[in-house]
Amino acid sequence: MIRTVLTIVMGLFLSQAVISQGTLEGNINADMLKKIQESFKGSATDIALMNAITHNDIKKLAQTRSSDSDVNHLFSNKIEIVGITNQKSSGRCWLYTGLNTIRPMVREKYNLNDFEFSQTYNFFWDQFEKANLFLEIAKATADKPMEDREVGWLFKSPIGDGGQWTTFADNVMKYGLVPTDAMPDTYQSENTKIMSKLLRRKLREDGMKMRALANSKMTEELKEEAKLEMLSEIYRILVLSLGEPPTEFEWQFKDKDGNISEEKTYTPKQFYDDLVGIDLSEYIMFMNDPVREYNKVYEVQYDRNLVEGGNWKYINLPNAKIKEFAKNSILGNDPMYFSCDVGKQLNSKSGVLDLSNYNYDDLFGVNFEMNKKERIQTFESGSTHGMALVGVNIQPDGSIDKWLLENSWGASKGNKGFLTMTDKWFDEYMFRLVIHKSFIDDDVLDILNQKSIKLPPWDPMFAPEM
Repeated sequence: MIRTVLTIVMGLFLSQAVISQGTLEGNINADMLKKIQESFKGSATDIALMNAITHNDIKKLAQTRSSDSDVNHLFSNKIEIVGITNQKSSGRCWLYTGLNTIRPMVREKYNLNDFEFSQTYNFFWDQFEKANLFLEIAKATADKPMEDREVGWLFKSPIGDGGQWTTFADNVMKYGLVPTDAMPDTYQSENTKIMSKLLRRKLREDGMKMRALANSKMTEELKEEAKLEMLSEIYRILVLSLGEPPTEFEWQFKDKDGNISEEKTYTPKQFYDDLVGIDLSEYIMFMNDPVREYNKVYEVQYDRNLVEGGNWKYINLPNAKIKEFAKNSILGNDPMYFSCDVGKQLNSKSGVLDLSNYNYDDLFGVNFEMNKKERIQTFESGSTHGMALVGVNIQPDGSIDKWLLENSWGASKGNKGFLTMTDKWFDEYMFRLVIHKSFIDDDVLDILNQKSIKLPPWDPMFAPEM
């Protein structure tokens, strides 16, 4: 059946291509080609550039001399961070970032040198819940043809290891937390590519079955039994790859002063309540999306990991207002979930994100001039990575020139695991920031009382952080 559907889709694509071929104008003729070829002067400078570019890494050639020394890593205000995490070859930055925003409070509360939550525990339940959500959406859209855009979007990416704040918060509030030694990483959690590929393959198969079941006259009880069997197989793949999540565990710690605590038995929910004890629903996501109207609340359809969870919801604000709240949060010693287009103008060796790091315009003699709005609309830019925002540098006149990010690529990357971001880079490539409501003005919080504007999950702005 799947092969038949693909044949139909390819047929439609080819027929559309033939139509386009017959109606488009503006082909490259001989005169046009001659003028284009003559536009390349072939000067001594052109030849030198061609020699350099054809034999070297373009990024290294474009790196500016000033990027070696322009930005330092000193900050007037920063949250104390100990122990850089490493997501390895996985797309779990959203999970590392979420956990990194709350672990400092555990270190402070128990006077610990270091502490780390298990990322594998929450990743297990994220994948299991995403599988269930996929099956339910497949059932709910069973009356639509496979060529429908919503159905196509669903089967193209039935599951992935990426996510964002909403998936993190809902996961933790439902399943709790455990320390890393209660469910340590496995090879598959650190290298998710093959496991994710197999989960997608199985879910696509099961999704087709769910569509058939939804349109059949089978009793609801038998349909639920069929779904239970599907989820049992997903659970088996996850257990064999990641280990089985603990329902309870023992935890004991040694504090900075050498005091050893009593060993105590916890359930994951008890561990979350006792060690963290904060309501993650009180954190608000902001976005800076110049494509859409500011001071409005938006909601992304299906962008969650729990069937009963909330869709990705955010307030769209100008950067100046978001920065004001971010500064308040850092001064209040509260780290924030931050996401951005990390690959743009990143000097990974120095750990600096700065608009002047690389000058491709002068290297090629071609101007790259799109603004942030245009980059979003054309898929040139979007959020690709999540990190914790943990520092700000406030200058004597009150202005801000840079910010500090705690990354999850290990301590050997960047500046000992951190990235320094200039304030101008923040304006261009920051997309999402999650801040506790206590640091936000009441008039902005009131925006949440608006009816949210629902957006489709395939919008260019809403790829999950990896």
